[in-house]
Parts: sequence; C-alpha cells; structure tokens
Amino acid sequence: MQRKHPAGISRNEKVFNCLYPKPNAIFKLICFPWSGSGSNYFAKWGQNIYDSTEVFCLRLAGRESRLEEPFANDINQVVEETVHALLPIIQDKPFAFFGHSLGSYIAFKTSLHLKEKYKLEPVHLFVSSMTTHPSKVWPQIPKVDELSKEEINSFLIEFGGTSMIFFDDEQLLQQSMPKLLADVKLMSNHSLDMPSKTVLSCDLTCFVGSEDVVKDVEAWKDVTNGIVDIHVLPGNHFYLLKPDNENFVKNYITKCLELSMLADF
Repeated sequence: MQRKHPAGISRNEKVFNCLYPKPNAIFKLICFPWSGSGSNYFAKWGQNIYDSTEVFCLRLAGRESRLEEPFANDINQVVEETVHALLPIIQDKPFAFFGHSLGSYIAFKTSLHLKEKYKLEPVHLFVSSMTTHPSKVWPQIPKVDELSKEEINSFLIEFGGTSMIFFDDEQLLQQSMPKLLADVKLMSNHSLDMPSKTVLSCDLTCFVGSEDVVKDVEAWKDVTNGIVDIHVLPGNHFYLLKPDNENFVKNYITKCLELSMLADF
C-alpha cells in the first residue's frame, strides 16, 4: 500500500511524473532531466511516443509538486529515493532509462544501484550529453555561494549544462537559478566519491552533440557488457531541443525497445 500525502498523491507520484498513463503499454521509459529543469519536458514525450511505451520522468526535490522539500545535496540519497519510488513502477513490465546531462548520470547510478541491491536492470540505458565521470567534463566546480551573480552566469555558460534560453529570459533565469545552483552543488558534492565496481549487462546508447563540451563518451563502453552505440547529432550540449534531433532520439528508443522484445524469443 502506497503512503498517501495530504493531497491524495502517493510518494511515487510525487517523485515520478506520468502525464499520459498507458496501462496497456508494453514498456516503461523512465526519463531523468537535466540540471535546473523539471519533469514536464520528458513527461510530455508520453503524448506522441508510440503506444507501446509509457513515459515517466523523475521529479527532483525542490520543484513542482515537491516544492516544499529541500534541494538534494547528496546524489547517493537521490538514487536511493529514486529507486524506492521506482520499484513499484517497474515491477510488472520491461523498462528502459533515458537521461540527459545530469540526468544521464543519475540514470546510470540508479541502474548500478538496482543491479547491486535488487538484481534488476533496464533493458536498455540511453544516456545523453554526459560521460561516465562528470569530474572529467567539469573538473573545476566552484563554491557557488562565494560567486557574484555575473560569475555564476559565466560559470553556468562555460559549464555547458545550462540552456542559453535561460540567459535570454531574465524572469526565467531568476526562477531557475536556485534549481541550477542546487544541481551544480549536487555534482560538486559527489565529485570525490569512489566509482562503483559493478558492471551492467544491458545495452547502452550514448547521444552527444557534435559541438558539445562533453568528451570521452567512449568511456561508456567500460560500464556494461552489453552492446554500446554512440550517436553524434548536430548541435551543442542541448542538441536535444532541436525537433529533428528529438524525433531521432525518440524513434531510436522505440526501435531499440521493440527489438529487445524480439531478442527474448
């Protein structure tokens, strides 16, 4: 029995956003958002992705229906909470993970935790605009509390994990800045952790923009015994926001999931 909150929403529904429930779907696609964002961008994929797939998106603390909760400062705590809310969702159907930027790393860490603790894995792990060790991409993460507004903006632009849409809209930037800084701190606090020795078995696909700050995506080949494919698409860290690229990614995910069913026969 799921614990209900005062508004009648279960904890799982607060942590995971599913805008378009599909009870008859064959697969569940669990999405993990980029730093500073919410859950709606990927949750909306459920509207126009094939009926075979039901889409959920992780909703991090401090945003949307979890606005009253403090921002997370420990990525391992995020992973444990994510897995706790995720287990009832993935228990009855094959599932896959897709993450972009920070979301890719949380998806990866969640996959490791599921395998280590529950002997569960996604049928496919899709990662985007991230390598296996974020510290290699952004080795110098400053203490944002000690920076001026201008220094913070400059760092976020150089960091490459923030869409330029935010900097072109002052109101949007002010609304998003607390979430952006919280997610930067989340990665900064995690940079000294020892990597897991667990190796996945699932297939893995990495998408990356041709002009992305992220390099060393070949490192994904070291974290799984499954097949690893890398796709370079035109654009920068947010290549995904281009409709053609977004459609390519969604169609690719659907084809991979359908092929995974054939492999079981």
